[in-house]
Amino acid sequence: MPQVSENIPRALQPRVDAALVWFNASAEAADEKFKVTGILDADDALSGSGDLRLILCGGDRCEQRSFRVSGTSDDWEVEFAESVLAPQSEKPQAELDPPPGVRSSWLDSALSQYAFVVLLFYRGFW
Repeated sequence: MPQVSENIPRALQPRVDAALVWFNASAEAADEKFKVTGILDADDALSGSGDLRLILCGGDRCEQRSFRVSGTSDDWEVEFAESVLAPQSEKPQAELDPPPGVRSSWLDSALSQYAFVVLLFYRGFW
């Protein structure tokens, strides 16, 4: 299971900052300003992996995104990394945002019928 930390190790901070600037400039940010609120498996990144798995929050959404950051502090190269999937025998990974699909159309429908809707978020599962 991934280890999540809210504190970014000082040695990773320049790479994390480069990934954040790159993400905020991308279409994926959808004109929101995101900030880094956590990192997954920081020890892996410290041991030489070029991949960073970050928790980014902006506006009313939070997402876990994986980046491949290489180069030097003067010239970082950033791209999305392939996501690491958990083996099928493990519990499913908790979602930070509701999954797309049926539930989102239900929510739109419910919001048009009522003044408010209560959603329950329990330990990362919707």
